[in-house]
Amino acid sequence: MQPRNMSMSGVVDLAAVKAAQEAKAKAEQARAEAARQGGGAAGAAISPSSLVIDVDEAGFEREVLQRSTEVPVVIDFWAEWCEPCKQLSPLLDRLAQEYNGRFLLAKIDVDANQMLMQQFGVQGIPAVFAVVAGQALPLFQGAAPEAQIRQTLDQLIQVGEERFGLTGLVVDPGAEDGQAPAAAEVPAGPYDALLEAAVRALDAGDLAGAVQAYRNVLSDDPANTEAKLGLAQAELLQRVQGLDPQQVRKDAADKPADVRAQIAAADLDLVGGHVEDAFGRLIDTVRRTAGDDRDAARVRLLELFEVVGSDDPRVTAARTALARVLF
Repeated sequence: MQPRNMSMSGVVDLAAVKAAQEAKAKAEQARAEAARQGGGAAGAAISPSSLVIDVDEAGFEREVLQRSTEVPVVIDFWAEWCEPCKQLSPLLDRLAQEYNGRFLLAKIDVDANQMLMQQFGVQGIPAVFAVVAGQALPLFQGAAPEAQIRQTLDQLIQVGEERFGLTGLVVDPGAEDGQAPAAAEVPAGPYDALLEAAVRALDAGDLAGAVQAYRNVLSDDPANTEAKLGLAQAELLQRVQGLDPQQVRKDAADKPADVRAQIAAADLDLVGGHVEDAFGRLIDTVRRTAGDDRDAARVRLLELFEVVGSDDPRVTAARTALARVLF
């Protein structure tokens, strides 16, 4: 079976912005609760052999869903009769050890766990998924090359850190010998309170408050990735709040030369999850216009790139298309 790339956009898609913020808050609460109870807390040391675990349906919630509030959990769907699995599984095992706690590898035998296979919509094996803060996403299918797997894992870990605050597990080789695991303190970041205030504002529907909270972070830390993403998303939601979608789309269709109408329609496209449509609309507008109108469309397109994320392949393709139009 040839490898088939699967998009990771479900973690950062605008339609899941609020859910992602809530998942991060829940992950933080789960870690704090685990720390209070003295078991399975984020930061508790584990042995290297615990980085790769066999999971069945009975233990899935505990070993995958709950652990995904501490660390990204990569799931390897395999079977004894699957020849490509015999190539991929050892590679994933080795990478789990090499990454040393940045992700946890859960191995699921599809023959013994048909329900989990169906729930994840696995069409063929080997198939690799991930669960991050309780949210599942496909990574790739087939015996992919090691370089591609490393790139995918790096992106997954980055998403886990930036979107959900998952800093991984502490690995203690001494735990292999039965020594008690050592607890590790995970200090709160300097802007956690402000970022939490932004999440609370989003929960309350206070988009202006969320925008201000993110700006407060960026005023001191202009490179803060979480705040930049949150601000771009909150501003977009604020722009479309109160719009009449039917009227906006009618205006865009009736007035193709009206830059403001096209910009408003592009915002609605993105909020609705139609990323390529939003980008294509604004690129076409840049192509047809000049002067201030052209610059307005270009600037809004760059803002929408921030919302989706620079590592998204749709952004990469749109940047290339924009460069062809501009130059």
